[in-house]
Amino acid sequence: MPDRIRPYRPMPTIETPRLVLRPFDLADAPEVQRLAGAREIAAVTANIPHPYPDGGSELWISTHAPRFDSDDGLTLAVTRREDGILMGAISLMVDAEDKDHGRAELGYWMGVPYWGHGYCTEAARALLDYGFGVLKLRRIFSRHLGSNPASGRVMAKAGLRFEGVLRQHHVKWGRPEDDVHYGLLRCEWEEARRYEGVAPSG
Repeated sequence: MPDRIRPYRPMPTIETPRLVLRPFDLADAPEVQRLAGAREIAAVTANIPHPYPDGGSELWISTHAPRFDSDDGLTLAVTRREDGILMGAISLMVDAEDKDHGRAELGYWMGVPYWGHGYCTEAARALLDYGFGVLKLRRIFSRHLGSNPASGRVMAKAGLRFEGVLRQHHVKWGRPEDDVHYGLLRCEWEEARRYEGVAPSG
């Protein structure tokens, strides 16, 4: 008799002017492997392997619903509103310690063909709004490898604030890498929303 007899809690879909952030489906697995399997993606992320293993994308997608159901995080596909094309992924991840402190880590990757169009910044802003407005988080943080300053620019444009550097905190492909940290507090998000003339939700 299986332990689980009820369906997982439905995951949200979030729309922006150019994007639809939706739950992944197993049918997305081949495109995830193709996009995330690019060497350029692995080179600028701490945890994406290269070459990307067969079956890895299906396994990754299968974790999303149970993690969300357990309040351990939300991972959504970044798709283009006009044609539904899958471009990347964005997430808010919550580990056991984070739950006790009302915080989550923002992470993302975008397929190489879609770099430089502002899609990642737009998706990040939407997920910050969801994290603070719906999940009632107190703090959202993010980080990037020192060799990937473009990711830092995304974080800054999305509204996160530079907080510091852990020097040579990672080793990527035999090369020491700094861990560059950004963060945003709920009170800062609320202040920014008021400045933009938008009433903070919640």
